[in-house]
Amino acid sequence: MKLLVATSVTQGSRGNDFSYCVDGELVWIGLVCSEDQADPDGGCGCGRAFSGMNSHRAGTTAMVVDRPGFTEADYVEAIRSSLDQQGFPADIAGELAASLLRLAAHYPAGTVVERRLDDIFPRAVVPY
Repeated sequence: MKLLVATSVTQGSRGNDFSYCVDGELVWIGLVCSEDQADPDGGCGCGRAFSGMNSHRAGTTAMVVDRPGFTEADYVEAIRSSLDQQGFPADIAGELAASLLRLAAHYPAGTVVERRLDDIFPRAVVPY
């Protein structure tokens, strides 16, 4: 199963990159505050960040990885648990998992992606 995880690979390609997640932790695409809604380079950074499901920190790059044996049920539970820990409605975990799985399916394992508000772009493909 292909999933998105935090990575520091290609950090620094943009001058406003940041990486506060734990490399390898599962990430999701979080909400965007009013400061960044019109500009992913806004002062907050949430318009260009992926959110770590375990650390609850953020970073501007994620990598598509293949995790054989990791099931969709495992993924939904990881998302549900993360949402619950952060005070978000956990009942959206299945829908969120499905959208993240569709996104990861578009890229080969090893692809580093960046976020620009609602758009995801590949930065590089690295040996995985």
